[in-house]
Amino acid sequence: MIIRYSVWSAFKNESRIAASLLRLHFHDCLVNGCEGSILLDDTIDFKGEKNAPANRNSARGYEVIDSIKAEVEKACPSTVSCTDILALAAREAVVMTGGPYWPVSLGRRDGLTANQAAVAQELPSPIESLDDITAKFTSKGLDVKDVVVLSGAHTLGFAQCFLIKRRLFNFKNTGKPDPALESSALTSLQGMCPNKDASNANLAPLDSTTTRFDNSYYTNIVNNAGLLDSDQALLMNPTTGEMVRSYSSNPYQFYSDFAASMVKLSSVGVLTGKNGEIRKKCGSVN
Repeated sequence: MIIRYSVWSAFKNESRIAASLLRLHFHDCLVNGCEGSILLDDTIDFKGEKNAPANRNSARGYEVIDSIKAEVEKACPSTVSCTDILALAAREAVVMTGGPYWPVSLGRRDGLTANQAAVAQELPSPIESLDDITAKFTSKGLDVKDVVVLSGAHTLGFAQCFLIKRRLFNFKNTGKPDPALESSALTSLQGMCPNKDASNANLAPLDSTTTRFDNSYYTNIVNNAGLLDSDQALLMNPTTGEMVRSYSSNPYQFYSDFAASMVKLSSVGVLTGKNGEIRKKCGSVN
């Protein structure tokens, strides 16, 4: 209940936090496994993952996790790991926005270090090819279906404009927009993300319902209005395109598959038993 209430309170204060908490869990698990390394601050021994280019000025919600940890420590000292809190907060964020519930097994322990360099090597980028993204997923025991399903997390939140400007103004160095991008979406996005450096940090919605978990992300892709290169690329491949079309017309199948993929994701590279520790504060090892 502590975690559920804390996520609800944070969401009421800022609806964007739901996407942020889900993303934090994903970014944690895809780099060295689900062991809370993304939460660690820099030390003299290692550079943390918070300041890796893919996370700096991008990953958010740390203060919510830190606040939850402080409350949990009061109730159950040295019992619940920061990694378990991340997994539970991600689930609560999805449920709170209308998405599916899934069981979260507990007992993950927190890692003792972080690896900034590993972020670039292991975390998928929205400008990478579908093959490269899939390879990063499969290296973690996930598969191409998980790529399509977990990309559906983009039903929540926004992306910064610098990630999409090439699609809008200079696609593949042509000096023109991506011809596949639907015209009204293009016009709208060019208004949100004008072609100047000052707009780089502006936000563009990942789908038309940024605070509600639904299947409109897939509908957008089918309508050639996917926001990121990696989103729209899912339609171009026969295997992933078939799944995108299926989820666009069958939200309940998406919800069911999303829950299953989240269970898989939250089991990647976990530490149990005597490995790792239960941190007292999420930003530092004990």
